Amino acid sequence: MRMPALPSRRDEAWRYADTDALARLWPLPAPGAVIVPGGGKFERAIVQEAGGVVQMQLSIGRQAAAALYVLNSGGDYGRVELDVTLHEGADFALGVAQIGGGAQTLEIITTVTHAEPGATSRQVVRSVAGGTATVTYLGKVAVARDAQQTDSEQDVKAMLLERSATANAKPELEIYADDVKCAHGAAIGELDANALFYMQSRGMPVAEAKTLLLQAFVAGVFDGAAEGERLQALALAKLGELV
Repeated sequence: MRMPALPSRRDEAWRYADTDALARLWPLPAPGAVIVPGGGKFERAIVQEAGGVVQMQLSIGRQAAAALYVLNSGGDYGRVELDVTLHEGADFALGVAQIGGGAQTLEIITTVTHAEPGATSRQVVRSVAGGTATVTYLGKVAVARDAQQTDSEQDVKAMLLERSATANAKPELEIYADDVKCAHGAAIGELDANALFYMQSRGMPVAEAKTLLLQAFVAGVFDGAAEGERLQALALAKLGELV
């Protein structure tokens, strides 16, 4: 069997990838596949702290619910790729924190397909980058022609700790139905200088002030997760390394 060709940056889904690192990982193993049966519930935490590519295909059955919580923070190149299909009345929630420093390249790539009516999806992504790190979110929500009464939201924000860091954010909607409620937003910024000054003027060390502001920035991403406390602690430890 011929090995699949290595993606190039001409492919939009790999536009910001570290192709040299990817070549060392190629070929990738088959994506993990999860089917949530009708009426069922599913939750999983994905912690990527050693580098590499994580791929998952998730099919959510009628009136079922699934939640994924992702911390993407490790290795020179870390990519988490999710392909999600929602059936009638299904619900999908995604909470992501990706935190990179040095020369890391970290990516979250999502394709969420509303295949049938009445499904809901919400994606909350918070990225923090220091050094010369690159953090990327590419997220596509596709609404099929018969998927009326779809309700979907992408809430994407990134924080740059240094001017040498890079953040890419591209939420995308592809809608073929008429009766839908779909929203997306992306914002990239820096730490609030006034807030930092205020906290330092009250005697707080600058590193502690930055850590608290970053903790507030990613707060809420893991709300409701069974492993929320562990994920929050891991994220806080990584943020502490950046400041």
